[in-house]
Order: sequence, then C-alpha cells, then structure tokens
Amino acid sequence: MAQPSLFGSSDVVIDEGRGRFLYTPGFVDPAEALRWFSELRDGVGWRTQTRMMYDREVEVPRLLGHFRFDPLPQSAPSAIHDARERVVEHLGVPFNSVGLNLYRDGRDSVAPHNDHLDEIVEGFPIALLSLGDARIITLRQKDPPRQSTQIALDAGSLLVMDYATQLHYTHAIPKTSEVVGERISLAFRVKPPKADT
Repeated sequence: MAQPSLFGSSDVVIDEGRGRFLYTPGFVDPAEALRWFSELRDGVGWRTQTRMMYDREVEVPRLLGHFRFDPLPQSAPSAIHDARERVVEHLGVPFNSVGLNLYRDGRDSVAPHNDHLDEIVEGFPIALLSLGDARIITLRQKDPPRQSTQIALDAGSLLVMDYATQLHYTHAIPKTSEVVGERISLAFRVKPPKADT
C-alpha cells in the first residue's frame, strides 16, 4: 500500500531512507488545545496497566485510554471525534483508532519502543497530537550510528511518523526531574479490522 504524502506546512525533522518524521507546532490553536485537554482529562475513563519486567509485574508509568472509530462509542468525549476529524483532514489518512496517554508529571514516561507491526496496517503513518505541558520525545535509530533526535512536543503540536520509522527507529518519552504538568497524547493509528466474535 502506498505511503500517503505527508509534506505540507510541517517541519521535516527527519527524512532519510529509513523513515520520515514531520513535526507541526501549533497544529491546534492554544484555546482549542486547552479545551480538548480539559475535556479529555475529565471525560476519559483513564486506566492503569501492569506488565512483566525482569520477572516481576510492574505498573506502566502513565494512565491509558483507547477508542476505536468503527464506530466511536457515543460515550466518548467530543474532543476525540473533533481531534480525529482535524488530523484526518490534514493527512488524508483513514485513522480508525486512537490510544491516549496521560502523563501526570515528570515521573511518568514511556520506554524506547516501536509499534507492534501486527497491530497497525502496513503503509500508514502514526500521528501524535500533544495537549497540555510540553514533554521531550526521543527518536533513535535502531542500527549504527544510532543517532538520536529530541523534540519538545508542545501543546497543540502534531508529530507524524511514517510507517518505515517503526522498522528503523524507536521513540520514547523519558522521565524528567524538571517540574512539568500533565500532558495528554493522542496516538492515531490505522489498525486492522476488528475480528468478528
């Protein structure tokens, strides 16, 4: 499947044979970004998650939410629909899923990783919309020379990672000792159709 064209008003952060990252600051204006943040902060049924690490169960250091758009539940905050509509219009990509992360302070984080390729449709990008306080994302090549790039993801910004980046890069939100407020990220993806049950 052909990769949708992602160039436009975005800043090209990385564009090389192993993937392309595009960053658009101010994708959502400050007033709307604040309104969406407040609505999602109070309207999403945030949950904790645990996973096994080093032979013990640990709590994931952030709160999580998830919605599918096939169809979007009526109980979902309207900001979910509005944000998807804005991102789909901008990129022309039929996103059918959004994963939400609530970073409560600098202790919340996500370790270096790439998306599980069996959980996304080949050829489509992932779009990260940031709301709330800025946090640093680290993008690192998997193979030598393993160069890394850091971007401050400001409120209302959009970071687009094309499909190839998941093969050749990891991305992470590292912990920080700086005083930071809450941040919500919306990760839009094209996922395979839900299996019939």
